[in-house]
Amino acid sequence: MKSLREYIKEAGEKGVAIGHFNISNLEALHGIYQAAKKLNVPVIIGLSEGEEDFVGREEAVGMIREIREKENFPIFLNADHHYSFERVKASIDSGFDTVIFDGANLSFEENVKVTKQCVDYAHEVMKNNSPAGERDILVEAELGYIGSGSNIKDTIPEGAGILTKVADAKNFVEQTGVDMLAPSVGSIHGLIKSGKPHIDSALVAEIKNTVGIPLVLHGGSGLRDEDFTNAISAGISIIHINTEIRLAYDEALKKSLADNPNETTPYKILEPAVEAIEKIVESRLKLFNNLK
Repeated sequence: MKSLREYIKEAGEKGVAIGHFNISNLEALHGIYQAAKKLNVPVIIGLSEGEEDFVGREEAVGMIREIREKENFPIFLNADHHYSFERVKASIDSGFDTVIFDGANLSFEENVKVTKQCVDYAHEVMKNNSPAGERDILVEAELGYIGSGSNIKDTIPEGAGILTKVADAKNFVEQTGVDMLAPSVGSIHGLIKSGKPHIDSALVAEIKNTVGIPLVLHGGSGLRDEDFTNAISAGISIIHINTEIRLAYDEALKKSLADNPNETTPYKILEPAVEAIEKIVESRLKLFNNLK
């Protein structure tokens, strides 16, 4: 099987994007995997710091590896939005395929410093791993603040939405050696009741042409279909979705409990929630991969 790095390169060559979906429990993993398997496209499972603490690092690594190796399916695990070198290191040591250091709230200099520390450590682990090439760890970083939290917001958070400057992206990548970059190009984390701004696809293209590494779009929930397709055409290789599937899970679970007040079997109560997640993920994966 190809590595995640190879699948990302292939996605860029095909003009498609890999879907990244976060989980907090086994039901979400089932829904996401079933959708990806149905469409036969690679998928990335994300765990933020809070999700990682709840699910467990080693447990998550074990589940993803089991699926990948037993089913020979391209499913990968990402340490999403980690805010310190120590947390990134712990995820790398546990066996995550890719990690994100989120220093978007830091000064440019401090973001560069910690990101480079993460990159250097990942390279050290890969170099010392035996046999050579057994582990390939991708490090991603953020530049430009797009807010935080996979929830529903009334308006765009104060301070969020400042777009990444091309010159800053170039300097950042050159100074850190990071594998992937998540720039601020118009999206905001979470769902915004007042509506999300359009993605600046021209800025995406300019950054991509300048830095020459894969770009990642965060805050995908709630964006218009044309924003996704324009962003992919401009150079986005991975798209993050979280709030949409959390909302689908929540609504389906509440309805299941209301419709079946006497049901006590967990898997029967939770089945509609799994199906709701699968439906959302399948729809997004079709769009990202240009499938009908």
